[in-house]
Amino acid sequence: MITLNEILTEKPAPSSDAAYIQHAVACSPFLARLLNKDATLLADLLQKLHQPYTLAEMQTFINTKISEKNSHIFDEIVLKKVLRQLRQSVMARMIVRDLNALADGDSDNLSEVMQTTSHLAEVCLQFAVEHLMAWQIEIHGVPMDASGHRQDLIIVGMGKLGGYELNVSSDIDLIFAYEEEGVTNADVPISNQEFFTRLAKRLIPIIDDVTEDGFVFRVDMRLRPYGSEGVMVSSLDALEDYYQNNGREWERYAWIKGRVVVGHHEKLAKLLKPFVFRKYLDFGAFASMRDLKVQIQRDVVQRSLQNNIKLGRGGIREIEFIAQVFQLIRGGQDASLQIRPTLSVLKLLKNKGLLKENVVNELSEAYVFLRNLEHRLMYVEDQQTQDLPKSDAAKARIALAMNFADWTSFYAQLEVYRKAVQHCFDEVFQDGSTPIHINQPAHHASIKELWQGVVVDNEAETVLVTIGYAVPKETLRLLKALHTSARYQQLPVLSRQRFDALMPSMITLAAKETNPDVTLLRMLDLIESICRRASYLALLAEFPTALGLVAKLVSTSPWLANYLSQHPILLDELLDSNSLYATPDFDELRTELQLRLNETNGDVERQMDAIRHFKSAATFRFAAKDVAGDLALETLSDYLSELADLILDISLTTVWQNLKIKHIDVPKFAVIGYGKLGGMELGYASDLDIIFLYDDDTPEASDIYARFAQRINNWFNSLTSAGLLYETDLQLRPDGNSGLLVSSVAAFREYQLKKAWVWEHQAITRARFVAGDASIGKAFDQIRIEVITQPRDLEKLRAEVLSMRHKMRAANPDKADLFDLKHSHGGIIDVEFLVQFLVLKYAAKYSQLTENIGNIALLKRCGELGIIEMGLANTVADAYRDYRRLQHSIRLQGISQARVELSQVESQRLAVIELWHQVLRP
Repeated sequence: MITLNEILTEKPAPSSDAAYIQHAVACSPFLARLLNKDATLLADLLQKLHQPYTLAEMQTFINTKISEKNSHIFDEIVLKKVLRQLRQSVMARMIVRDLNALADGDSDNLSEVMQTTSHLAEVCLQFAVEHLMAWQIEIHGVPMDASGHRQDLIIVGMGKLGGYELNVSSDIDLIFAYEEEGVTNADVPISNQEFFTRLAKRLIPIIDDVTEDGFVFRVDMRLRPYGSEGVMVSSLDALEDYYQNNGREWERYAWIKGRVVVGHHEKLAKLLKPFVFRKYLDFGAFASMRDLKVQIQRDVVQRSLQNNIKLGRGGIREIEFIAQVFQLIRGGQDASLQIRPTLSVLKLLKNKGLLKENVVNELSEAYVFLRNLEHRLMYVEDQQTQDLPKSDAAKARIALAMNFADWTSFYAQLEVYRKAVQHCFDEVFQDGSTPIHINQPAHHASIKELWQGVVVDNEAETVLVTIGYAVPKETLRLLKALHTSARYQQLPVLSRQRFDALMPSMITLAAKETNPDVTLLRMLDLIESICRRASYLALLAEFPTALGLVAKLVSTSPWLANYLSQHPILLDELLDSNSLYATPDFDELRTELQLRLNETNGDVERQMDAIRHFKSAATFRFAAKDVAGDLALETLSDYLSELADLILDISLTTVWQNLKIKHIDVPKFAVIGYGKLGGMELGYASDLDIIFLYDDDTPEASDIYARFAQRINNWFNSLTSAGLLYETDLQLRPDGNSGLLVSSVAAFREYQLKKAWVWEHQAITRARFVAGDASIGKAFDQIRIEVITQPRDLEKLRAEVLSMRHKMRAANPDKADLFDLKHSHGGIIDVEFLVQFLVLKYAAKYSQLTENIGNIALLKRCGELGIIEMGLANTVADAYRDYRRLQHSIRLQGISQARVELSQVESQRLAVIELWHQVLRP
C-alpha cells in the first residue's frame, strides 16, 4: 500500500491524483496528520477522489463499520469511534477535492463542501439518536402522549446546518423538542420531558466529545428558548408559548434557517412560521437587524476581531444579513422567500427586483470567496476560526490554498470583496429616518420643535409661513390636534418614536408641493390611518424617497390619498420608482399572480387576499403614472380593462379548482363583459357588467355551472381584510334579475334573437368575450354579429331608443348652470346612444360597424362611411374624449358627481346635440 511519504517525495505530473494530494497536504497540516495516522484514508482517496462523498456513501460507511464490530459490545464508546472515523473519511476526501477544485467551478466546489458537511451532521445525528433511543427505551420504556402515540425526539438544525451551508469545522446549533407531554409505558414510568432530556444529555457528548479520534461536531445549544438557562428539551406547546410571548427579534433571524434534521417536521414548521414570517410587510426588520449588527460590531471591536472574515466589516455575516432582512420583511407575504441557502436567496432577490443585478453579483462573488477562505482557514488545523493568520508562513499557506501567487495579491482581492460587501450593507441598512431639512432663517425654531410643541404659536406659524404654508394657523391647529389625539398618545413607545421621526420630514415635504396645506392634511390623514401598524411607519422612516413620493401623489389626488389609506400595503410599491412608473407587461403580471396563488396551497381565504392585493398594487401603479401625466386616458382604460380580463380569467381557474362538485377538469364556461368592461373603458372604481355562458351537454351541467357562477360572484364581491375585488353587476343577463344566473350558448342566442328588448341589443353592441373557454367566446361573437345585423323596423328602433333615453333623463334632470358629464342632454350617454343606434341601424349594410372598437373609433368610422358628416363625427368624438377626461379628473379629486360649469363644455354639448338631432330626430 502506497504511503503518504512516498507521494510527497515524488514529482508527479500536474493534475494527477498525487499532485492533488501534495497540494492539499501543503495547505492542511491537519490533513497530513490524518493520512499519516490512517493508511486506509489515503487508499480511499486514491480510489474515490473524483467522486463527491454522498449521503448514501456515509450511511454505507457506518453500516460497514458496525457490521465489523461484535454487536454484543456495540456501545457508546464504539458509536463515538464509528462516527469520528466517518468524519475523518469525509474530511480527507472533501479537503483534497475542494483545494484542487475537483467540482466544476468555485460556487460548485463551495456547494459540495457545504452540502457534504451538512449531510455528515445529519447522518451522525440520525444514527446516534436511533441507537440511543433504542437503548434508553430498554431502560425507561417508550415515551407516549395521552392518546397512546409514540413520541420521538425532534432535532432542529439552526444556522448554517439548517441552511445546508455548514462549515467544515463548525459548531452545530441545535434545538431539541418533542411533540406532546406524557409518560413512558414502563412499569416505573418517567415523563417525556425527563426521557428526552436524558436522551439529549447522552447525545451531545456522542457528537461533541474530543477523543483520540477527534470530534464529530461541536454542539451549541444556546439558541434554545431562554438560552443556557432554559430546559434542554421542550414540548411543541412550550415552544409555541415561548415564541409567541417571549421570542426576540434575533431569534426570528436565527429561525429563518431552522430545519428539522431528525424527526417529524410538519407541526414544528407550522408552529414557527407565523413567528418568523409576519403576515404583513415587516419593515421594522431593518432597525432590528441594524441594532443586531451594531451589537456584533461592538463585540468585534472589544475582542479585536477586525480581521475576522465572518464578523468583521464586509464579512460573511453582513452578506447573510442583507439576504435575510428581505426574508424577514417580505417572507410572510411572499412564500417563495421562505428558503434557506444564502446564494439562493440572493438570486431570488435579483429575480424579484428587490436587489439590483450588479449588487447581487458582487455579493454572491464575495460570499463564495469568503466562504472558501473560511474553509481554508479551518483546513489548517481543523479549528473553528475565521481570523486571518498573522505569521508569514501561515499567510503563505493561505495564499497558496486560495490559488494566489502571494499574500499581497490575495489580500488585495480580499479587500476588494470586503469593501464591496461593506458598501452594499451600508446601502441596504442606511438609517433613512433622519429628517429632511429645508432652508430657514437660523433664529427660527426648528420644524422638529414645532411638532414637539415646545415653541409658542406665533413663532411656529412664522416657521410654517417661511417654508411655504399659506394658512399657518389652521395647519398648526391640525398638527397640535394630532399631537394630543388619543390615537397618537396611545401608540406603543417604538411606534411613537418612529412617528416623531417622520413628522418633520412630512411637514417639510408637503411644503415643497404647490398646495402645501392641503398636501399636509392628506398626509396627516394617511399617517393617522396607518400609524397603528408599526411596519408602515418603519417603511416610511427607512425610505425617505418613498415618503417624498407619498407627498407628490397625495398632493395631486385626494382619491389616491384615500386609496393609499385603504390599502397601506401599497406603500411598498413606492420603494422602486422605476417599477412604479413602468409600462405594464400583462404576461409578467399573469405569471406573478399565478405564482402568488400557487403559494397559497389551496387556502381560499389567502387566495382571495392575494388576488386583491395584486389588483390593488397594479391599479396603484397605473394611478401613479396617471397623476404624473404619463398616461393617456384611453391607455389607462385599456390597462384597467386588461387587468380585469386577467383577473377574471385566473379567477375562473382558481374558483373551479376549489369547487368540490365538478365533472371535468376545465369548465366549458365563459364570461362576457358588457358596459365599460365590454367597451374597454373601465375607470378606477368601475364595476364589472358581466354575464356567464356555458356550452356543455352534460345533464348536470346547468346546476354545476350555476353554483360555479355564484362562487365567482361571491369571490369578487366578498369584503375581506384586503378589501373588495370588484363589484359585479349581472343585470344584463337574459331576463335580468329574474333570469338564470348562467345561460347555455343556445339559450342565450334564442333569447337575443326572439325575446330581448332593444336596449339589450344596444348593450350587446359593445359586449365582448373576456375570460374562459375561447370556443364559447367565438360562439358569442357570432351571436353578437347576428343580433346586430338582423333586419329592423327603423322607426320602431328610433322610437325605442328615444323612449329609453327620455326615461333616463327624467330620472336625472338637467341642472340650471351645471352640466352632468354623464347624464345631461348632450353628454356621455347621448354619445353612447347615438353610436348604438347607428350600429343597429347600419351594421347590416356595413359590416365594419360590427367591430367592438369603442365609441370614438365607431363615430369616426361612421363619418368615413358617409353615414354622418365627417367633421361633425370628429367633433363629437373629441367631445366624448373631453367628457371622459374631465370625468376622470373630477373622480381623481375625490368628487363622486362629475359636474362642471355649463360654460366649460358649451361647444362640446352643442356638437353632440346637433348630431343627436340629425340622427334621431323623427
